[in-house]
Amino acid sequence: MNAAFCPALFLTAPASGQGKTTLTAALSRLLQRRGKDVRVFKTGPDYLDPQILSQASGNSVEPLDLWMAGEKYCQQALYKAAQQADLIIIEGAMGMFDGEPSSADLAARFNIPMVIVMDVKGAAQTAAVIAAGLANFRDDICVAGLIANNCGSQRHRQLIEEALPATIPLLATLKRSPELSLPERHLGLVQAAEVADDLERRFEAAADCLEQCAVISWLESLPAVGFEPVSLPPVPPLLQNKRIAVARDAAFSFIYAANLKLLQAMGAEPVFFSPLRDKRIPEADALWLPGGYPELHAKRLSENKAMLQAMQQFYSEQKPILAECGGFLYCLETLSDLQDKRYPMAALIPGDGAMRGKRGCQGMQAAPLPEGTLRAHAHHRSRAAGTPEPMAYGVRQRHPAPGEAIFRRGRLTASYLHLFFPSNPQAIAALFNAQTATINTTAPSEGADYPA
Repeated sequence: MNAAFCPALFLTAPASGQGKTTLTAALSRLLQRRGKDVRVFKTGPDYLDPQILSQASGNSVEPLDLWMAGEKYCQQALYKAAQQADLIIIEGAMGMFDGEPSSADLAARFNIPMVIVMDVKGAAQTAAVIAAGLANFRDDICVAGLIANNCGSQRHRQLIEEALPATIPLLATLKRSPELSLPERHLGLVQAAEVADDLERRFEAAADCLEQCAVISWLESLPAVGFEPVSLPPVPPLLQNKRIAVARDAAFSFIYAANLKLLQAMGAEPVFFSPLRDKRIPEADALWLPGGYPELHAKRLSENKAMLQAMQQFYSEQKPILAECGGFLYCLETLSDLQDKRYPMAALIPGDGAMRGKRGCQGMQAAPLPEGTLRAHAHHRSRAAGTPEPMAYGVRQRHPAPGEAIFRRGRLTASYLHLFFPSNPQAIAALFNAQTATINTTAPSEGADYPA
């Protein structure tokens, strides 16, 4: 197979909170309304930003991460996108060099030019110095320019532009306006489905602002990047004719599109239901309760007695259940919301869940299940108390301390960890097939090894 060529752009920043998602969404919308096919990726584990970016671009948005997904997976995903897209945009995570591997590592591996997004409120020439420092920190990356977010005036823009070296053009500015920023809550951005109409107004306003900066002509002149194909094994049909019930609503929505695609590629049929609204679980061979925001809907979840009984019945039938983070909280005996009000939950596992303000846990971990080890991550601001002895703990990527507790009770597997299914398809198939194996604590060496 020959390489696929497509212009590509990597949006990065000095730190979190600089406006990367706002700018990625604005660029995507600007190009989309000009009839361009824009394929967007998000670096690292993230569920909320992809929801926003999918609405802005009109295409599914999936994660790219060299550790969690693996280099081959990332290469295949970019190769496939390059065959279809007019432009590929990758939004980085945190700061440009944060994490191992970092956004810069990913951009360097695939020779993708980077654009620095910076919140310049309270800075002028110093913003240019920071941009120049980032651009020159490593010689294996190419910084193509700067986009200034929260720019106060034309004079503010001029001061930044005059201080930038000639090799780092100021490509565009976004004005300082609450109409352009994206709504947030305790775990990040608000879910796209909750504020869809409001997001549309913000996308259009930000795209209008960029259009006035004439950035579109620069985008259309970007050179193509070559993405090589990669030889990957076919996905084994290990879940042929299996129906997997998947909770999906405002309380449970942290679902990688890649996870669903893998289940389908292995022959499974995902059937969706809402623990908030429905009275029963669809007929299924297994159940997946992904993460989300159950703490925001604890009262409604507790009041849906029919669903809580259906959960208990499904568990009693010894069918496999995977509960991740918010799904894990739903399986506990009680859950206390942000106002410290306690509500009964499904009681499939002893314990009580409660929110704990701004303190939380996040980071990459491997999940050593009896079926095999998967790559995963944690991101939560709650705690679980009174739980039974874990069967295992997550293995942190860069730290020797034990990671998240992993519980196994009957056919229920529950943890705060969010699993990336393509990192070990055989383990996921064994889990949903209710097959067990000797526990394996060795993490995969290169992450995912199956097609994107």
